[in-house]
Amino acid sequence: MVEERPDLISNLPEEILQLIISMIPFKEAIQKIMVSTAWRSLMNPFQENLEFDLIQSTNLESREKIMKSIGSFLKSCQNSPQTLKLYLQSTLGNNDQLFGICAKGSHGEFHLDFSLQKEQVPCNFDLILEPECSSFSSIRRLYLRSVSHFAGSLVVDLFAGCQFLETLKLEKCIGLQNIDIRSHSHLKNLVIVDCPNIISVTISAPNLESFSYQGVLTSIRLNYIQHLVDFTLNLKDGLGHNSFDCEDVISLVTSLKDVENLTISGWFIELLCSAGVIFERLGFQFDKLKELCIIDPKISRKMRDSFACFLNITPFLEKLFVEVDEKSRPVECPFIHQHWHEPHLWMDYATVKCNASQLKYLKFIKLIGFKSESEQILLMDLLLHKAVNLKQMILTSSENDSWMVARIPQSQLKYYSKRRYTIISCPNTDVFIVLIEAKDVTYKSKAYMQY
Repeated sequence: MVEERPDLISNLPEEILQLIISMIPFKEAIQKIMVSTAWRSLMNPFQENLEFDLIQSTNLESREKIMKSIGSFLKSCQNSPQTLKLYLQSTLGNNDQLFGICAKGSHGEFHLDFSLQKEQVPCNFDLILEPECSSFSSIRRLYLRSVSHFAGSLVVDLFAGCQFLETLKLEKCIGLQNIDIRSHSHLKNLVIVDCPNIISVTISAPNLESFSYQGVLTSIRLNYIQHLVDFTLNLKDGLGHNSFDCEDVISLVTSLKDVENLTISGWFIELLCSAGVIFERLGFQFDKLKELCIIDPKISRKMRDSFACFLNITPFLEKLFVEVDEKSRPVECPFIHQHWHEPHLWMDYATVKCNASQLKYLKFIKLIGFKSESEQILLMDLLLHKAVNLKQMILTSSENDSWMVARIPQSQLKYYSKRRYTIISCPNTDVFIVLIEAKDVTYKSKAYMQY
């Protein structure tokens, strides 16, 4: 028999527990109270319960009642420095059940979490979000988790009252297929994470500055957005069940031409090349792009060559991050027959490397999560060739070991005779790539700086 360990933390005095919860980030604190009933009374001195018929929640009268109760809750804690919460108690069937939790932070932060909902078969639904009035004017940041088709109507009503909303996050909304955010002039930050059934995202928010999407390949349309600075398209879950529409994708890439920071899946760039997209013929360059992050489950030759073609339209890039993410789903990009393709699809690497334009402003490169030497060589030789004014390249393994990287002629290897290093030879050249353990780098020798 394994002796059960006592819960020492939960048995602490309430004053100490409240101090602990006050030091935890708001999002994590919400997750704690969702899991443990012992912690639910700690975030505020009181709580309210709102009971309603979950099945009838789409009824206009029921929705108005719920929104009125949420409005009263927000008003009651508007000037409170503490985090307050409202429990949603549904009357689905014969048994009451805790349906969700609303939590209001002290800086206009509002969480609506439906993780507690017990739904056997998720149904597909859409969200059309459009601000209409400012009844919830105190809400600046809205976080929605596990929204279902039952709760969708509540979210639409809530969003309609958030005219001054600046940040919106949707997370783990199973069944959500289409999101349409219309004419929201105050929205600046949008995050969509792990919504596996998503088909399309349409955004009309003229002042949007940051958009982050993580999940399966989906159709994204950005309408009348002129101030976008940061964009993330992390397609870690692969193609999903959605079809690839090349025209939609080109339209999306075109709408990103003025971003300064871009994170994108490497296989997505490869898919564009396979579909016949020639980056240098798109009619524009990423002239404002300063920082680029590429995420991929593996680095293949085809992905490297596609990446090389993409870099040709990023002339002012300053920082580059390439991450091998083993948690992402591997994707084999199909070759789509076209009369034209990027040249690398039928040329050898030497030709691709020769046609690669130089990145004169690229000063910093970091390679993250690389395991095999073959993956390292694939990218490092290309990047050291393109980044003619590079100041620093760092290689970090999946075990978080770090090395400084240099490309050294054979005649200069003697500078490293007393230091721990790894030598990787470049095929068909007299140049070697030297990996020096970061803890051994105490100075910058001439040999090290010679890229």
